[in-house]
Amino acid sequence: IDEIEALSSIYGEDWCVVDEDEKIYCIKINDCLDQPKWTVCLQVILPPGYPTAEPPIYQLNAPWLRGQDYMELANSLEEIYVQNLGESILYLWVEKIREVLIEKAQSSDPEPGIKKTSEEVDEDDGDDFLLDYQPVLEDPIKMLNYVTPESHEVDEELPPIHHGSPITDRRSTFQAHLAPVVTPRQVKRVLEKLYENKKIASATHNIYAYRIYCEDKQTFLQDCEDDGETAAGGRLLHLMQILNVHNVLVVVSRWYGGILLGPDRFKHINNCARNILVE
Repeated sequence: IDEIEALSSIYGEDWCVVDEDEKIYCIKINDCLDQPKWTVCLQVILPPGYPTAEPPIYQLNAPWLRGQDYMELANSLEEIYVQNLGESILYLWVEKIREVLIEKAQSSDPEPGIKKTSEEVDEDDGDDFLLDYQPVLEDPIKMLNYVTPESHEVDEELPPIHHGSPITDRRSTFQAHLAPVVTPRQVKRVLEKLYENKKIASATHNIYAYRIYCEDKQTFLQDCEDDGETAAGGRLLHLMQILNVHNVLVVVSRWYGGILLGPDRFKHINNCARNILVE
């Protein structure tokens, strides 16, 4: 409680209480410039065992924070926790993140503004930002039970990729993408193709799950990826299991708009996925 009160007074408007009962907080951190270039939103959940026995559960949100940048920052936070076991570490975490942002501001890294974020959707023409919505199939063939072609060349073919209708809530935008797949190699091909699209590559999270039915073994080959949105991949895979879909990959892109959605984000991810699967 003392730590929370101290942080609240130190960070003022940048400190936000998301849920007092569940001890969920959010701190907006920037590079200290008059017009900040680099900003990260640190969302933390303080478990009952914090700080003596458990670390905070956290999520780092920024449209530009992906891949190597994310891993390096996450590793720094883990290191601070290990070095200060049993102690309050939120202040150390926030200042470490700020230090990284200041370094980026002083280096020659291109500004994150080059990438368009979903915050601009309200002011801008949304069509410029979102992928065009396309009907999944023009004929009534059911994608859900996509028939495996007998040709072995299918492994090298790029399956057709379809984009669902986007959902926007409080500046965050969610959009599902779907492709019929019959081998893990095709999953890889589809993901590579999607990431070639700059709009998809710039998404804060690209959550995916796939299920492939192996006829010879009569079992499912399935996997999922959270891409930083904790537990989202598992929930997506669970939805696909409930709907009993075969031979399909679903990817849901989320462009974070700066306002925390809480559990609603999982609802939007699943709704996007369900809509494109049903269609």
